[in-house]
Amino acid sequence: MSTPVGIDELLERVREGYARIEPQAAYEASLEGALLVDIRYQALRERDGLIPGAVVVERNELEWRLDPRGSHRLPQATGHDLRVVVICNEGYASTLAAASLHTLGLHGATDLTGGFQAWKAAGLPVVSS
Repeated sequence: MSTPVGIDELLERVREGYARIEPQAAYEASLEGALLVDIRYQALRERDGLIPGAVVVERNELEWRLDPRGSHRLPQATGHDLRVVVICNEGYASTLAAASLHTLGLHGATDLTGGFQAWKAAGLPVVSS
């Protein structure tokens, strides 16, 4: 039986497994073809806006929509080499989501450090929902 860990320790362990991405680098990656995936819930998207070009996938559907072998995948989920940047509100839930995508073999998945709020604070494009 494994020893329980707290969420802070879990996040630290998961983040050791891949390189997270800062807002400006995520923006540049999107221009080079990376798929930005917004997992924020609807109320936050309505309140704060959307990142142009980002695909909205509610967190509870993420694995089904991005699994390249899945029957419910998005058209953009073309292969396991897909570069994916998962975006939540502040960069916590996206860490666990990216780790889950790694388990599915999407080793190019990462998450946005600071989430949507960091993107917005960096002055990157945002549109009203």
